[in-house]
Amino acid sequence: MAGLQTACVAERITHWIGGKPWSGTSQRQAPVFDPASGAVSGQVDLASADVVDEAVAAASAAFPQWRDASLTRRSQVLFAFRELLNARKEELAAIITAEHGKVLSDALGEVTRGLEVVEFACGIPHLLKGGFSENASTGVDVYSIRQPLGVVGIISPFNFPAMVPMWFFPVAIACGNAVVLKPSEKDPSAAVWLADLWAEAGLPDGVFTVVHGDKEAVDALLEHPEVRSISFVGSTPIARYVYETGTAHGKRVQALGGAKNHMVVLPDADLDLAADAAVNAGFGSAGERCMAISAIVAVDPVGDELVAKIRERMAGLRVGDGRRGADMGPLITREHRDKVASYLDAGTDAGARLVVDGREHEVDGGADGFWLGPSLFDHATPDMSIYRDEIFGPVLTVLRAGSYAEALGMVNANSYGNGTAIFTNDGGAARRYQNEVEVGMVGINVPIPVPMAYYSFGGWKNSLFGDSHAHGTEGVHFFTRGKVITSRWLDPSHGGINLGFPTQT
Repeated sequence: MAGLQTACVAERITHWIGGKPWSGTSQRQAPVFDPASGAVSGQVDLASADVVDEAVAAASAAFPQWRDASLTRRSQVLFAFRELLNARKEELAAIITAEHGKVLSDALGEVTRGLEVVEFACGIPHLLKGGFSENASTGVDVYSIRQPLGVVGIISPFNFPAMVPMWFFPVAIACGNAVVLKPSEKDPSAAVWLADLWAEAGLPDGVFTVVHGDKEAVDALLEHPEVRSISFVGSTPIARYVYETGTAHGKRVQALGGAKNHMVVLPDADLDLAADAAVNAGFGSAGERCMAISAIVAVDPVGDELVAKIRERMAGLRVGDGRRGADMGPLITREHRDKVASYLDAGTDAGARLVVDGREHEVDGGADGFWLGPSLFDHATPDMSIYRDEIFGPVLTVLRAGSYAEALGMVNANSYGNGTAIFTNDGGAARRYQNEVEVGMVGINVPIPVPMAYYSFGGWKNSLFGDSHAHGTEGVHFFTRGKVITSRWLDPSHGGINLGFPTQT
C-alpha cells in the first residue's frame, strides 16, 4: 500500500493492469480537483481503445485460472480483502473526501455499505449451489450448475467511487469472473487503492483491472468482443446509451439510471421526524446521490408546518471542507455546481417559491471551492424543470397534494422509479402505498431505502435498463450462466483406500 495513502494528491493517477500500475505513456490526461479548494490535485491518464484492449487482454489471460479456483480459495481471498478493507476504511474514506468532497463521516458510511456486499460475497459457495435430481429417468440424474461469464466490465459514477463499484465487483469476482473497472475520471484514486488492496489480499494478477477514461474508454468496453457483461450506474440518458450499445454488441447489461425520489408526508406523520429525514436525505453528500430525496409531496394540511420545520433545520447545517467536521461538502466540479445553481433561477422564473437560497449560505472552505449551500423550493408543480429534471445537487422541492390519491398519482406519473418513501403512522396507508406505488425501492418512515446486500438494488421505469438489479441473488445470477447436466453412468466403480479425514481442496 506504500504511496497510495496520498494517491489523491499524486501528480499522476494511472491504470492498474496485470496486477500493477500501468507503465505506459498516456496521450491524454484530465485534471482531478480537490472540490473544497478548487485546486488541481492530480492528473489522471485517459485510456485509449488500445489501452482498453491491453487491460481486457490481461483480464482474459487471468480468467481461466480464477474460474477454476475452488470455491474455498475464492472465499479465502474475499475474506482477506474484507479484513484489509475493514482495517483501513478510514484511509479510503479520506481519499474519497479529498477527491469527491463529501464529508468524512459520509465517505466512511459509503465504504461501510460497500463492505456489506463484500461480506455477502464471502458466502459464495452457498450462493452458487445448484440443484440435483436423482433418477430423473431410470439410472439418469439431472443437475444444474452456475458458471462465470468471463471478463466483465463495470462503469461507475463519481458520486460513490467506492460503494458503487463494490455493488458489483465482489460478487463478480467471487463467482469466478475477471473484472475491468472504469471508474469516474473525476475521482479515480479510490479504484486504484482498491486494486492494490486486492493484490495484498492474494487475488491473482489480472483478475481485477482498472482503466481510467472518458467516452472513448467506455465505448471500447461496450464494443469489446471479449467483455461479456457491463454493469453501469449513472444518468438516465447515458444508462440508455450504455444499455443499447452494450446489448447491440451481444453483452449482458445492467444499467442503473437516474432518479427523482419522492417522499410523501401524510397528515398523521410525525412532522419533526419527517423534517429531519427530509434534510438528511436531501442534503447528504450535497444531494449527489441517486437515492437522495429531491421531491417532497406534502399532503394537506401539513405543507406550511413541514416547510417551516425543514427551513429551521437547514439554517443550522454547516457547509464546508469535509475534513473539518462540516455537515455538507462541496459539489464535484465547478461546472456541476454552476448547473445546479442555474435551477434556482429556473424554479423562481417558473413560479416556485425559493424559501432558502443556497447561494447565500455561509461556507467554511476555500474561496475557489465548488460551493452551493442547501436550497429549498415550495409550491413547485410537476411541469417545472426543478421537478422534472434530476438536479443531482442540494435542492429540495416541495409539492402540495390534496389527498393520498393525488400524492400517489404524482409519484406514479413521474418517469423515474428508483426510490420513494412515505411518512405516516397509519399502517394501512403504508401498506397500501407499498402495494400501489410504481417504484423499485420503498421506505416506510425510512427516507433512503437502500436494501441490505442480500437483497438486490434497483429501480423501475427510466431508473433501470436491463432485467437484473445489483447485488443480492440477482447479482449472482447476472454474473453467472446456468448449465443443466443430464448424466448416466453404466459402471460407477471407483475406489482406493484413504483413511484420512476428507477436506475441501
